[in-house]
Amino acid sequence: MTTLSQALPRMFKPKPRRPSPFQLGWGKAILLAIPMLLLTALMTFGQIMSSGQPDPLVLLATLLAWVFLNTLFFLMVKTGRTDSYRSLLFVGMAVAFIVFFMTTIIETRGSLALTGENMVQGETPFCHLVIPMIILPGVLTRTIIFPGSLLSGFASVAGMIVLWTGASLVLGRGWCSWGCFYGGLDDGFSRLLKKPVIKKIDRKWTYLPYAVLLGIVLLSAITLSPAYCEWLCPFKAVTEFEAVTSFEAVIKTIIFVSLFIGLVVVLPILTRKRTQCGLFCPLGAMQNWTNKVNVYDVRIDTEKCTECGHCATNCPSFSLDESSYKTGKTLISCSKCGKCVDVCPKQAISFHIKGTQPGAHPRVARMLFLYPAFLFLATFGGGMLISAIWRILKLITTGSMI
Repeated sequence: MTTLSQALPRMFKPKPRRPSPFQLGWGKAILLAIPMLLLTALMTFGQIMSSGQPDPLVLLATLLAWVFLNTLFFLMVKTGRTDSYRSLLFVGMAVAFIVFFMTTIIETRGSLALTGENMVQGETPFCHLVIPMIILPGVLTRTIIFPGSLLSGFASVAGMIVLWTGASLVLGRGWCSWGCFYGGLDDGFSRLLKKPVIKKIDRKWTYLPYAVLLGIVLLSAITLSPAYCEWLCPFKAVTEFEAVTSFEAVIKTIIFVSLFIGLVVVLPILTRKRTQCGLFCPLGAMQNWTNKVNVYDVRIDTEKCTECGHCATNCPSFSLDESSYKTGKTLISCSKCGKCVDVCPKQAISFHIKGTQPGAHPRVARMLFLYPAFLFLATFGGGMLISAIWRILKLITTGSMI
């Protein structure tokens, strides 16, 4: 039986295969990595240095995060492999988020348990999963049905909406592989086994997120409360939660923990798919339509494609099927993780800029996608990484994360 210690080192290790067509020499790779090196340095060190005398632990945490970010980007450019190195940062961001979020909330409120007083005072950080639920009530009642701060404080409503809107316009559903700080959890668990135990999932299940989306939008409009957050969000199990002071709260807690274990841990391990993201998440269903407005997509060269099915088998988001081999296009749910590009044995799949000839200048198209995608992931996740590393260093040096 494979142990966790044996599985972790190979989770992100690329399988042996022919060299990527996007692989570059050292000189070109270094030149292409320099802009990211400078941008992330400005992003991570600029604010710290402008604050005067920085805390040595914060400075060390920032340096470690900066080195980690740029090492991954350089390897992504040098080897031509996208998904393997993207996932390292994506999963790292998810783990860092849990450490960062829990310690920040405990430090701010004293407990992860959410009380009625916290809600009244607007002390609930706004989560992007709430976005589908606030639109209809906002139009009908001109109010935000979420107990958070509109403009100020940690994770304000306006700040998160602006961030999500900008990322969605640029990356489309790429948000789900390059931005969502929850997505790294089911992504990480989906990599623990070499081969799936459950090899076939009926594609009818991919329509479930649309049903969940419709249900929670209507229910939220009727009750004027964020229904998904209150009853169905799996990630309540690893973030803040309603104080367990009633039978109803007990039922909610059981639902949250069960959904987390089933959709985020067990099914991703057994299927090697992102089941929470692809088969349940209502924001993911809404996010699909943003793929229509952004400039990037993934295309298949139908002349090179032999319809071997390797890409569809390995796609973690159920975004490729038999029709893709004929049309040369991924399905609307494509999150642009790059895994199909990495694993195609015929090198028939590539990133693409809409409006250009498919297959034309694939290296250029890939880099034009990687710069904004990785920069967004580094910007959004960098602060979480720095905070998590700082908390760990603080624990080592003082015995406490708080």
